[in-house]
Amino acid sequence: MTQTTTLPNPAPVQAAPTLQISGLNVYYGESHILRNVDMTIPPGKMVCLIGRNGVGKTTLLKTVMGLLAPRSGRIDYQGKSLLPLPTNKRAKLGIGYVPQGREIIPRLTVKENLLVGLEAKANQKGNPLNADVPEDILQLFPVLKQMLSRMGGDLSGGQQQQLAIARAIMSRPQLLVLDEPTEGIQPSIILDIENAVRQIVETSGMSVLLVEQHLHFAQQADYYYAMQKGGIVDSGEASQLNSDVIQRFLAV
Repeated sequence: MTQTTTLPNPAPVQAAPTLQISGLNVYYGESHILRNVDMTIPPGKMVCLIGRNGVGKTTLLKTVMGLLAPRSGRIDYQGKSLLPLPTNKRAKLGIGYVPQGREIIPRLTVKENLLVGLEAKANQKGNPLNADVPEDILQLFPVLKQMLSRMGGDLSGGQQQQLAIARAIMSRPQLLVLDEPTEGIQPSIILDIENAVRQIVETSGMSVLLVEQHLHFAQQADYYYAMQKGGIVDSGEASQLNSDVIQRFLAV
């Protein structure tokens, strides 16, 4: 039997949260995966969710995006329930999502992959493939500017990850959801991705929900939540992410 722990909210929220998750329970068949999850993503802040493999982190993100349906609980985005909405309408409300595996389109060019991201933009008119890629996005990921005509499938794993993040922010979302963006990527590109995501938060006011096991990246967040066996068991400011916390929630 899992013991329920009442945790303090790590983030003092003044305005309405960008995302509020309350009492969320998700099952795969009869297997109880997420257990009474509560989480707050404040406006313009980065929140990192940490935990070992298999504890339910990706399940939580998929539920936020409407790819899985909860059995109970609430998910509110900017004060309104997301639960009645399909995935595409959640994207049009202003939620960008980069899943594990990136899911770039290998037979489209880098530019075409980026412009596909405009499909999620509310009130998008005309053919997005006739648009231009904004310069500020190319400045976040300079390597992409040199590769606009290259096929997405020809990029390295790290370059594809940068492309996937850039594509997600093409629609100017208010919330960016990232599922382990540094998995399997070389250290130099991890730093590029860290810096770009932190810059997005600081310059655009976008909120970020990040699942990440790379300690240095997790420490770039404002707040963290730790998950074990499908439940939130610890939370606080990311500056508190020290070796003791990592040993408890990430070490194998």
